[in-house]
Amino acid sequence: MDRCEKLYERLNSSELDAVLITDRTNVYYFSGFSGSSGYLIVTKSEKILVTDFRYIEQAGDQAKEFTVKNISDFEIGQVLRDDYAVGFENMSILYDEYTRFSAKIKNLVPVDFMLTDIRAIKDEYEISCIETAASIADKAFEHIVSFMREGMTERAVALELEMFMRKSGADGLSFDSIVATGARGSLPHSEPGDSKLSSGDLVVLDYGCMVKGYCSDRTRTVAVGDISARQLEVYNTVKRVQQECLDMVKPGAKCSEIHMHSYDFLNGLYEGCYGHGLGHGVGLEIHERPNLNMRNHGLLVPGNVVTVEPGVYISGFCGVRIEDLVLVTEEGYRILSKSTKELVKI
Repeated sequence: MDRCEKLYERLNSSELDAVLITDRTNVYYFSGFSGSSGYLIVTKSEKILVTDFRYIEQAGDQAKEFTVKNISDFEIGQVLRDDYAVGFENMSILYDEYTRFSAKIKNLVPVDFMLTDIRAIKDEYEISCIETAASIADKAFEHIVSFMREGMTERAVALELEMFMRKSGADGLSFDSIVATGARGSLPHSEPGDSKLSSGDLVVLDYGCMVKGYCSDRTRTVAVGDISARQLEVYNTVKRVQQECLDMVKPGAKCSEIHMHSYDFLNGLYEGCYGHGLGHGVGLEIHERPNLNMRNHGLLVPGNVVTVEPGVYISGFCGVRIEDLVLVTEEGYRILSKSTKELVKI
């Protein structure tokens, strides 16, 4: 189904007459236009892309299903009547933008997550792009564990990861790579620094890349030499609960229940050492809907792509996180990240 057809379905089942789309990612998703300036107006009979002189030609090439208007001579009133109920992206619009549009549109109605919920169900093209990005990240893991050595800095490992993914066909990074060694592994979003890999450390590697705008995301934790029995116990515990949560992923599964399985289990053993959600959607953005956390009581549906990433973070000691990228299928789930989850020793 055409992406705007999905939007028309929502329009026709609501009291809205039109939708104003200002979020850059949503503009790209619905129109294909990748310029940095512009917005969409979608009514039940028209699809309009408004941009400035710099992007008129580009917009015509990329957004062939839209009528392109130059902002310098476009009046919103030409399209949106005063009695129209116009949906706007209240979850992402800047205050300055809202002020400007509300001066021209009399009845702006918040749409909350309507557009991002449409994006949450991936089509075959999107899944193919995400799979390709995940495959590059798989190859990067195989490469990095052969590259890493005791004495290297986190920063050197992160740089090698990023260069390898670029050379392997990635368009860019999904997010800044995380490499956290030893006690720094207890920082879930640690930034790579000058700390050196040492024998007996666990190292958390969280990274991903982009292909045609679509992201991958994965985390593996590896050992530098021999580790303690306690570290191995933490690793095996996280690995076990991650698999249990994976096996709960299927159409109709409640997102909060999958998360709470990981939360109850890990906090029962390591109280206070696991405080983030189990996972999140991945697509054009690295964090999308649906979220696997205690607040989201929604249900998974086929076409969702989510992460499953429990972790244990023991301050001053170590961190362990294991994350897979998962496609929800009609039958259950399919893991898109293929790297081994057996503990790799470097």
